[in-house]
Amino acid sequence: MSPNNPSSPLIIHDFEKSGHAHRVRLMASLLGLPVDLKHIDLVGGEQQTEEFLKLNPFGQVPVLEDDGNVVRDSTSILIYLAKKYGGETWLPSDAVGAALVQRYLSIASNEIYRGPCCARLVTVFNAELDHNACKEVAHKILAILDADLKKKEFLAAAHPTIADVACYSYIAHAPEGDVSLDEYKNIKAWLKRIEALPGFVAMPVTKVCLAK
Repeated sequence: MSPNNPSSPLIIHDFEKSGHAHRVRLMASLLGLPVDLKHIDLVGGEQQTEEFLKLNPFGQVPVLEDDGNVVRDSTSILIYLAKKYGGETWLPSDAVGAALVQRYLSIASNEIYRGPCCARLVTVFNAELDHNACKEVAHKILAILDADLKKKEFLAAAHPTIADVACYSYIAHAPEGDVSLDEYKNIKAWLKRIEALPGFVAMPVTKVCLAK
């Protein structure tokens, strides 16, 4: 639960099939924060309307509105929520702890995006990407993370941090991109630990539409 209470519900501009948006929904729920989800119809192009582009000129979800503050980019939002509502637990302030968290935030934005996320973009949204290349990146980073998790329960600390939240969504849904998790027993155990946290909310399983 959050040590602070917002004056009014946080507004999250959301698309339920987006792992980036799920990170934010998950973090807010883990902190016990009240939220008002505003669905953005990405398929219908709502993210390119004049009204939405005032919130995020990049035309992307999620976007957070909180007490007059507009925060875009899922990683930035995780940091914002952790600093404002999460205390030291979710984002350590010491040099080593902060650096460890940042390492995995970078992985979430790079290898996890280019791997499990992009592989899922192909199978779920028919994105014109090299699916085999995406799967190759996915398995390389999953092998590294599986080794990381061999002797620890969470990625960056002895307890969950925003590093775990940032990495969870697209790894958990990697099979939707035809990226099997069967050989990564440490990752599968870590996913279960995240899913057992009080306040955990899942991202809906999405039907794969890639023609076989």
